Amino acid sequence: MPSVNANLALTQLLPLAEELDKDKVTPGVLGFLVFAALAIGVWFLMKSMNRHMGRVDFEEEPEDGSPATAKKAPASAGGPAAGTGRGADGDT
Repeated sequence: MPSVNANLALTQLLPLAEELDKDKVTPGVLGFLVFAALAIGVWFLMKSMNRHMGRVDFEEEPEDGSPATAKKAPASAGGPAAGTGRGADGDT
């Protein structure tokens, strides 16, 4: 009797399998492997980027009025008017 149940189940499932479109394209195993390879590649690239960004020694420029800018100010002759071509009293 178990073979009768198996045949009955097979005859009921067979029409469902034939309803699938034979012209339908699916990614399949190759699509999965390509996607997995890309995901692993992106993971390694992000890991490498994090390592390289950790090595960057970045220091922001100090804001105006901070002690670091005050140290640079005496080095430029003429103060704020330096580079304008005018002297301290405004004449050329």
